[in-house]
Amino acid sequence: QVQLVESGGRTAQTGDSLRLSCAVSGVTFRIYAVAWFRQTPGNERGRELVSMIGSVADITYYEDSIKGRFTISRDNDKKTLYLQMNDLKPEDTAIYYCAISLYDNELRRGESPYWGQGTPVTVSA
Repeated sequence: QVQLVESGGRTAQTGDSLRLSCAVSGVTFRIYAVAWFRQTPGNERGRELVSMIGSVADITYYEDSIKGRFTISRDNDKKTLYLQMNDLKPEDTAIYYCAISLYDNELRRGESPYWGQGTPVTVSA
């Protein structure tokens, strides 16, 4: 059984730092592309891709609004995905989800079959 369990979300203040974790089990983690998505209340577009590490050559992607502030990383030995979030802003308030897929394009489109339950991040001004 594949499981993704996020942790680390909480209420923070503008300028604070948080590190989200996503523990993965039930798959050969190292061969999967991994990503963080977020969904804000009332966003009709649904979950938006925040950052991603591809399955080949560890190519990374960052959404424009978080470039230079967030860093995605993975520990294949611990089967864990991380998102280091620095200089948090109120607009970063969202539920953050981790997801994995064997296929980069599937993951990038948000069509992964494997998702965590989400961890909430609230950033106050």
